[in-house]
Amino acid sequence: MSSVCDGLPFSEEKRKYIVEVLDPVLEEVITQTIKDMPENPRDFMIALFQKRMGQYTSNRRSVLQQNQDLHNRVKQLKGTLDETVANSVPIDDDVDGLSAFSDDDSDDEVDEIPEDFKKSEASLGRARQSVSAEAYGSWNAKKEFVPPCVTKSADQEVRLKETLNKNFMFSSLEAQDMGTILLAMKECVFAPATKVISEGENGDYLFVVERGTLECRKLIDGEQKCVKEVNAGDVFGELALLYNCPRAASVVAKDECVCWQLDRESFNHVVKGSAMKRREKYQNFLKTVTLISSLDEYERSQIADALVQETFKSGDKIVTQGEPGDKFYILEEGALYAEKSGKEVMSYNSGDYFGELALMRNQPRAANVIVRSPEAKVLSMTRASFNKMLGPVGHLLARDVNGHYC
Repeated sequence: MSSVCDGLPFSEEKRKYIVEVLDPVLEEVITQTIKDMPENPRDFMIALFQKRMGQYTSNRRSVLQQNQDLHNRVKQLKGTLDETVANSVPIDDDVDGLSAFSDDDSDDEVDEIPEDFKKSEASLGRARQSVSAEAYGSWNAKKEFVPPCVTKSADQEVRLKETLNKNFMFSSLEAQDMGTILLAMKECVFAPATKVISEGENGDYLFVVERGTLECRKLIDGEQKCVKEVNAGDVFGELALLYNCPRAASVVAKDECVCWQLDRESFNHVVKGSAMKRREKYQNFLKTVTLISSLDEYERSQIADALVQETFKSGDKIVTQGEPGDKFYILEEGALYAEKSGKEVMSYNSGDYFGELALMRNQPRAANVIVRSPEAKVLSMTRASFNKMLGPVGHLLARDVNGHYC
């Protein structure tokens, strides 16, 4: 969401405000809107804000009262403690365990909290953040991330690496991070009709599909409807981890499936930052691509996830005349030209796309596409992703094929 400030003359202070204050609010509202898919999203989001405002006012009164109760309870416990210590036998005699309050623990930090106080504090949920960690001691110290290590055979390691290399979220990881993820993932085999995740539940893991097909099903008008299929190389369950929200859909195995499971903690520490930055970058770029700019934010995010960046040097052939077509391309950086029978017939600049003709008509490439600039970066999409993701703009593709050569 922080992409709203990209390219605009905002100060660093305002950029920080957008990222730290606005983003969490907007992400929550957008996630709920995507989940419910209302006919009138503007009215839906206004109503959602109004509802949140009412809850905020009510919750704020409740939290303030509970904070006051906790404050009074702490004062009461402290008074009782002081009175007990003052009237007790010498501490060195260790009567009734009072040696726990030795001179070494005479500061304000309390390592062990009475059970009734813990329960009251826990009932506040998020409000516990308003109480300083120093008031509690080391019991709630943040744990250092220790990546899990799931033992795998040599065959499993090879298969897993091949699977991850098919997906943008993992293929761009540095070697060390990839090693951590390879160790952390767990193989799961699902029989046909197995419900892997359920709509509305909290999500603590995502899956990468190695083999098989799964259906993403949403409850729409009281019926479970298939809204998407995921196949080899696809990821599902990542939205709950990326945006810390409930599962947006149920996922059911259509046939026997082999998937690799990754836990939330490993994902957050290793993959999330990289994936969010990449998705943001390509979503912004896709707004400049005429063909895709008409799509909504969610559809663009799905296309962004399916794109793979490829780099070529001057004179390289990205597409060769006469060969089968299995990819769709968008030029990200650099300059290209199309050549047919030794004659230049078209040029391409940033934001231009090519390669759709062979996929739509299932025919060989009609021309060569060659790099003109010293270097060129293109974003490619497989035939399967092309057919799945670009359905909403199929009429535009069909209309614009005249004059295209690949």
